Amino acid sequence: MNILGRSDRVDLPGLGLYNIHAKIDTGAYTSSLHCSRAEVVDGVLEFVLLDDEHPEFTGMLFLFKEFDSREIKNSFGVAEQRYVIKTTVKIFDEEIVTEFSLSDRDALRFPILLGRKILRNRFYIDVAKKNLSYRKKKAKKLKINK
Repeated sequence: MNILGRSDRVDLPGLGLYNIHAKIDTGAYTSSLHCSRAEVVDGVLEFVLLDDEHPEFTGMLFLFKEFDSREIKNSFGVAEQRYVIKTTVKIFDEEIVTEFSLSDRDALRFPILLGRKILRNRFYIDVAKKNLSYRKKKAKKLKINK
């Protein structure tokens, strides 16, 4: 089992996002993506990830026909209605299909939060470390380019 630190950079290949900062949060059950706006139009979920101040912001509109809407408690314990999508996250060369709730994380430092549902039985967490997957990915890339 690989070790993750308190934060890392992950890829969301199905959404065209790479090396995005993610907070590892064993206190959260579900994972979450920063979404600046989301709405259902004719049964299709339309949303924009990140916001225009984020360096990886593309403004691209994502469309999901398969999605869910659930009541999820935020970090303050207050229940919020959120849209939930399934997509692939890549960590340590492992591609994992998982659920992400879409929420406004604008005031928070990390646009992605990885909760224990995806972490359980896959990773050990060492809060004294960070970017372990990203460093391994960079080292592998350097080795290939030599």
